[in-house]
Amino acid sequence: MLKDKKTLLAVSIIPQYFIIKWLANYPELIERYYSNGFYQFVSKLFRYALGWLPFSFGDFMYAFGIIYGIRWFYKNRKRLRQDTKQWFVDVFAAVSLIYFAFHLFWGMNYYRLPLHKNLHLEADYTIEQLINVTKNLIEKSNTLYFEIKQDDTTKVSLPYSKSDILKLAPEGYNNLKEIFPDLEYHPKSVKRSLFSYPLTYMGFSGYLNPLTNEAQVDGLIPLYKFPTTTSHEIAHQVGYAAENEANFIGCLAAIKHDDIYFKYCGYTFALRFCLNEINRRDETLFNTLVETVNKGILENYRESREFWEAHQNPLEPVFKNFYSGFLKANNQIKGMESYSYVVALLVNYFEKNPI
Repeated sequence: MLKDKKTLLAVSIIPQYFIIKWLANYPELIERYYSNGFYQFVSKLFRYALGWLPFSFGDFMYAFGIIYGIRWFYKNRKRLRQDTKQWFVDVFAAVSLIYFAFHLFWGMNYYRLPLHKNLHLEADYTIEQLINVTKNLIEKSNTLYFEIKQDDTTKVSLPYSKSDILKLAPEGYNNLKEIFPDLEYHPKSVKRSLFSYPLTYMGFSGYLNPLTNEAQVDGLIPLYKFPTTTSHEIAHQVGYAAENEANFIGCLAAIKHDDIYFKYCGYTFALRFCLNEINRRDETLFNTLVETVNKGILENYRESREFWEAHQNPLEPVFKNFYSGFLKANNQIKGMESYSYVVALLVNYFEKNPI
């Protein structure tokens, strides 16, 4: 009887896959009944249950799962030849269960309506629009820099600890919900990852645990990156799975924050995306625009760039290729490259809402 149930569970991954791909054709349905319906209930339930813990329960769960998996494969290594069929049934039963839980608790958000449709923004932009928004972002970023540092040209150093920033970040969402009510964030459940060291060498600054709805931030990244990274991971928590959309929402949450340091991090975050896009299109224009950016802002950019360069290793491309494949399998056609599409959202939002 147990074997029959395991076989049924293992085989169920096939209809699960086709049902999910079929539902992906109905983003309006997913938007209404899952992303703004069931998901909002289950995500808050998880955050109420686990948000109060000072550590990441999900990271402990991952650690236990990895250790248990290694132990299981070691103990059952001989069964692969002696009882091949049942060995695969056991493996696919576990995979099927995880696949089901992933999509039930979070993963269906990959198939919701694109954010630009919800915000009534265009999906594309002209180079003239990009240049105009970039110039405005440079002016705003420079202004904020001088409010913080007066006549200095050194990097901005935030006067907060990383724990402080984790507590302060949700306040940006409190302001943002006045404009976009769907972005209400309560209760909070954002924490430093217990796996920050390996996460850094994998090339990632944070992640959302889809099985516990805890937002994890790499505790080793520069302090300057903490406000926008934390806001980015919260965006995943409120139901925006796509990386470009989470970057955009996280950027807005930092910009709308009452704290000037969060604003600075938010505007310079947006500026960096736009400058990178201009550099990709016209290097000469990029060099001209960079000359107008305060040297202290460029120092913050350099700090971030040098941090990641210092942690580069031969395995990082492997992890990023794996994650890119994961994104492509979940409706993000361009994989990791989809991060750059935040520029379209930024340009069109700031065109409608001048800086």
